[in-house]
Amino acid sequence: MKSFGTFGKTMALSLSSQPLFASSKPLSPLKNAFPFSPIRQISTLFLLYPSNNNATTNKFLLRCRNSFSTHAVQEAAPPAASSQTNTNTGASSIDKIVLPTNESSDGLLRIRHTCAHVMAMAVQKLYPNAKVTIGPWIENGFYYDFDMEPLTDRDLKRIKKEMDRIISRNLPLVREEVSRDEAQRRIMSINEPYKIEILESIQEEPITIYHIGDEWWDLCAGPHVETTGKINKKAIELESVAGAYWRGDDEAGGGLVFWHPKGAIIRHIIEDTWKKIHMERGYDLLYTPHVAKADLWKISGHLDFYKENMFDQMEIEEELFQLRPMNCPYHVLVYKRQLHSYRDFPIRVAELGTVYRYELSGSLHGLFRVRGFTQDDAHIFCLEDQIKDEIRGVLDLTEEILQQFGFDKYEVNLSTRPEKAVGDDEIWERATSALKDALEDKGWSYQIDDGGGAFYGPKIDLKIEDALGRKWQCSTIQAYFDLDLLFHWPVDFNLPQRFDITYVDSNQERKRPIMIHRAVLGSLERFFGVLIENYAGDFPLWLSPIQARVLPVTDAQLQYCNEVGKKLKASGIRAEVISGERLPKLIRNAETQKIPLMAVVGPKEAETQTVTVRSRFAGELGNMSIDEFISRTKTASENRTFL
Repeated sequence: MKSFGTFGKTMALSLSSQPLFASSKPLSPLKNAFPFSPIRQISTLFLLYPSNNNATTNKFLLRCRNSFSTHAVQEAAPPAASSQTNTNTGASSIDKIVLPTNESSDGLLRIRHTCAHVMAMAVQKLYPNAKVTIGPWIENGFYYDFDMEPLTDRDLKRIKKEMDRIISRNLPLVREEVSRDEAQRRIMSINEPYKIEILESIQEEPITIYHIGDEWWDLCAGPHVETTGKINKKAIELESVAGAYWRGDDEAGGGLVFWHPKGAIIRHIIEDTWKKIHMERGYDLLYTPHVAKADLWKISGHLDFYKENMFDQMEIEEELFQLRPMNCPYHVLVYKRQLHSYRDFPIRVAELGTVYRYELSGSLHGLFRVRGFTQDDAHIFCLEDQIKDEIRGVLDLTEEILQQFGFDKYEVNLSTRPEKAVGDDEIWERATSALKDALEDKGWSYQIDDGGGAFYGPKIDLKIEDALGRKWQCSTIQAYFDLDLLFHWPVDFNLPQRFDITYVDSNQERKRPIMIHRAVLGSLERFFGVLIENYAGDFPLWLSPIQARVLPVTDAQLQYCNEVGKKLKASGIRAEVISGERLPKLIRNAETQKIPLMAVVGPKEAETQTVTVRSRFAGELGNMSIDEFISRTKTASENRTFL
């Protein structure tokens, strides 16, 4: 079943009627499942602390909209505006505002959560056939998901007016506890099928319901304000509309991602960017098999300690084979292909390797938790006196890659030895000091997660912050000596020792190298989901799957448009020709689908062999030759700016 959604301007938006991807698992109905929430989703942002000062509120709303347009929202306490240029987008200097977060005020969280319920009530009053799914607060706002006919931006105004009426009525919010059977009976009586699935996911007892007056209710754990009148109508704005899937139409199996053409283009760009930076920084790229003999996973210890996360083995010609859950043993095998000297170090290998892990169906979550995904794994084999420089190099590489995609705000944590750990104090001190020294040399501020390391060693975790101020776990850097830091296993386990990897030192003695494991993007699927969230589907020119759309005024110019399209593609510009509608509708469709550039062709353009260019970000750019259009587009794309 195809479903639709409306998102806030700073949340995910469909690029076009063709989805970027499809996952063959229903998206999780859990409270924190908002990044790929199902159905027609309406998302709003509660932009201000409750206030009756309308002048202040209106000014704040305007500044917030400016901030969102450049994806420059920051997470902190409210209204201290500053002038700053967004170097990632190339936008001009504007006033940016710092949005309040839920952590800053329990009252703010309650208001946002109540706003979500008020919005759902308004939608179902205006569209009685709409089915409700989930709708919690988020870090800088709130959202709700519906199964209903597609909405337009114009519909959002109607919904906002109805919300204002509900708020003005000052209706009480009443909490009620019911049994699971009673909750199911009530849900079935109002024909809300998605609520049944949500009810099944709730483990706690009793079941709680929140009512708005005696007119509307939903399953909810709270918290809420006492009455709708506690909400400031002036501080709410509905943002925009987008679509998603409640259940993917693919029948290949749960948790398996299909990359559709537009999503595949973006993945290709991500991979090319990743490979280019790694080769520049001295990494050798690898490709390794998706399966291996089961014996390999016995040697690595996976079959002893990780079996519950692995798919069943398969028998081929009386031998057992296993889908790989991780790439690490393969990289160790590549290292073992030859005898190494201390002069060879550091040795850096990297792979975009697809792995397969068995996840329970209830834990699957859009692109963020799947059963088959591609990790950007790398392993560095080095000497002990090279550790600090290698980890510093990893930090530099991580920063470079993330900044390419517009992420420049991080939360860095250094997790230290837990109470239960293996290895003596000296080993832990050496590993922790290496990570600390690299962070301090880099100049990054970080927090100590005291005792938060795995039992087998310390690590650096990096969370990136998106345009809504939400943090996403991304990069992990682990350094280990005689310990294996790759797996969360309850025993002392040594991967280098299991595979007996060594090198010859300056005294012609065999020694074990030090291994550093790191992942920058984590998984391509998850990172792609974060990108959609961060850009709200409105990708910059260099990353957009379709960079330019050529539009004829009439069919008489179609042949020339096709010639223009071929020249653009031959020059490496991702372009398409669209016709069959009147020009105003063609332009409107391109705007709705977030196409960065439109090249309009009428009789004059066909005669003079030119195009009239319209930029989504800069407006009308006027008439220019095809060569000029190509040159300017390629330059803007290469420089990560707008045309």
